[in-house]
Amino acid sequence: MTEVANDSQGVETEVERPSLWRQRDFILLWSGQTLSEVGSAVTRVALPLVAVVVLDASTFQVGLLTAATTLAFALFALPAGAIVDRHRKRSLMIVCDLLRLLILGSVPLAAALDVLTMGQLYVVALAAGVCTVFFDVSYQSYLPSLIRTDELMAANGKLGTTQSLAQLGGPSLGGGLVALVGAAMAIVVDALSYALSMLAMLGIRRREEPPPPPPADEPLSRRITEGLRFVFGHPILRRVVICTGTGNLFGGMTAALAMVFLVRELHVGPALTGLILAGSAIGGILGGVFAGRLAERVGSARIIWMSVLVFSAPQVIAAAAWEGWGTLLFPLGWASAGFAYMVYNIAQVTYRQSVTPPELMGRMNAAVRWVVWGTMPIGSLLGGALGSLIGVRPALVVAFAGSWAAGWFVFFSPLRRMRDIPRPEAG
Repeated sequence: MTEVANDSQGVETEVERPSLWRQRDFILLWSGQTLSEVGSAVTRVALPLVAVVVLDASTFQVGLLTAATTLAFALFALPAGAIVDRHRKRSLMIVCDLLRLLILGSVPLAAALDVLTMGQLYVVALAAGVCTVFFDVSYQSYLPSLIRTDELMAANGKLGTTQSLAQLGGPSLGGGLVALVGAAMAIVVDALSYALSMLAMLGIRRREEPPPPPPADEPLSRRITEGLRFVFGHPILRRVVICTGTGNLFGGMTAALAMVFLVRELHVGPALTGLILAGSAIGGILGGVFAGRLAERVGSARIIWMSVLVFSAPQVIAAAAWEGWGTLLFPLGWASAGFAYMVYNIAQVTYRQSVTPPELMGRMNAAVRWVVWGTMPIGSLLGGALGSLIGVRPALVVAFAGSWAAGWFVFFSPLRRMRDIPRPEAG
């Protein structure tokens, strides 16, 4: 990979730039993000298992605990963005890893002292979730300061691939750890992943420019409003948020219906159900691997709408599956959706990072996440209600069709007339 530079006599020469694989600071950020993703995936399995195995929690209590792990995004995403923009992102990620190490480490300690309660688990789930919100907003905002704009697509592809790997392997790892060392001790291993992530962040050599100090009398609410105004005032970002939020709404419906469809309509056993549902993560891994190449071939802007309207179209065949060999249609459709939406997410995140001023990066990421993650639980409720009303298979058709149709929001936008994401002028 080369870039053009001027020598001392003003003559342009080509300078070889190292690939991302040879950029030490990016590799450390990638490693830290990967360990953090694995830790979060293990937590989502191990913490409810602690409640069930150690405290004999009821189904309702486990449901509350699961809700507590995701509640942080709804409650704290917007203020997190405003706070992230005021501080160095790397320092915030290190603090988040340290806090998650201490928060989760309190669980096995309390279990060993026989003082563990459901109240503590609720607090742990919510507090760890808050740290995850700040970490996620920080690393997405930190990445553009660490690498060049034209490397963002490849970098987001690598980060997206490990995110899918964590979603695929994290639950299995969590269950395996519980079986191997017990529920409480599994949390110890989970906490150590954050310690390793913190060490990776500490190893990054490049230092950020300090963010400009905000006016002393500027309230937090005004900074939050600036982020929302930027996102919804931008003609393309607004469409991207609507597309992603709509896709997640119908994605929440498919998540609520998929397991019921496999078990009750196709009569698939529990073990095979887990393997089939893993197809989405496998598709996501492939999407992360090939997103950069596809963007080069068809255009880094064009791929945003094409990934949804073209690549995700086969997902509807999953709803046509039937008992027996016809069950194979479900993992094929499910994996195509995972592939398409990973390519879409990598492309749209790259676009967001490319067009957002550095001083608004944290608030932009937080505003987008607050909106698009907030539609998922609504979709889950709608999926359950619609499945009860018209049947699981018809409701699944509606869900798949709706997630595909979300792509029209970005198609009917200025993106349709663009091939590539515009690069900022060199200063």
